[in-house]
Amino acid sequence: MIWTKLRIALIPVLCLLCLQACKGGYSFTGTSISPDVKSVSIAYINNMALEVYPPLSNALTEALKDKFTRNTRLDLIDEEGDLQFEGEVTGYDVVSMGVQASEVAATNRLTVTVKIRFVNNLDEKQSYDKSFSSYEDYASERSLDEVQDQLVNTIVEKLIEDIFNNAVANW
Repeated sequence: MIWTKLRIALIPVLCLLCLQACKGGYSFTGTSISPDVKSVSIAYINNMALEVYPPLSNALTEALKDKFTRNTRLDLIDEEGDLQFEGEVTGYDVVSMGVQASEVAATNRLTVTVKIRFVNNLDEKQSYDKSFSSYEDYASERSLDEVQDQLVNTIVEKLIEDIFNNAVANW
């Protein structure tokens, strides 16, 4: 009887000790940021695409900043963070998809491509320079102007998730 009570009392203590031991490199948000990393800096993401949707650069920049402030313990600073991001929108394209029998497109696809340079000043092996792309389809009966805001919001969410995961999730 005493052993049963002792085991019940020890289980929460052992769980807390295990969590404390893992505290340095793991969080419940799925990130694995070294405890040595203290700050992140995110430069404005310029729009260099041939087609320009004016709110896109600001939406990407602010969404990336928001992702880091909400999901990490890192301080967001203006320049020279332990982690640094900079980049530009390189593509903003609409193409017709799924042509119907009447040779009219059933859907159109908006694709946004952004090139990101990520520097991890404490572990250069994790740095990267790569392009990320995401798209959303919409019915061809609707104009891009009608759906653009909603599509861009969804695309930005996907892009930010990919950029964030590539930098700090290490899956």
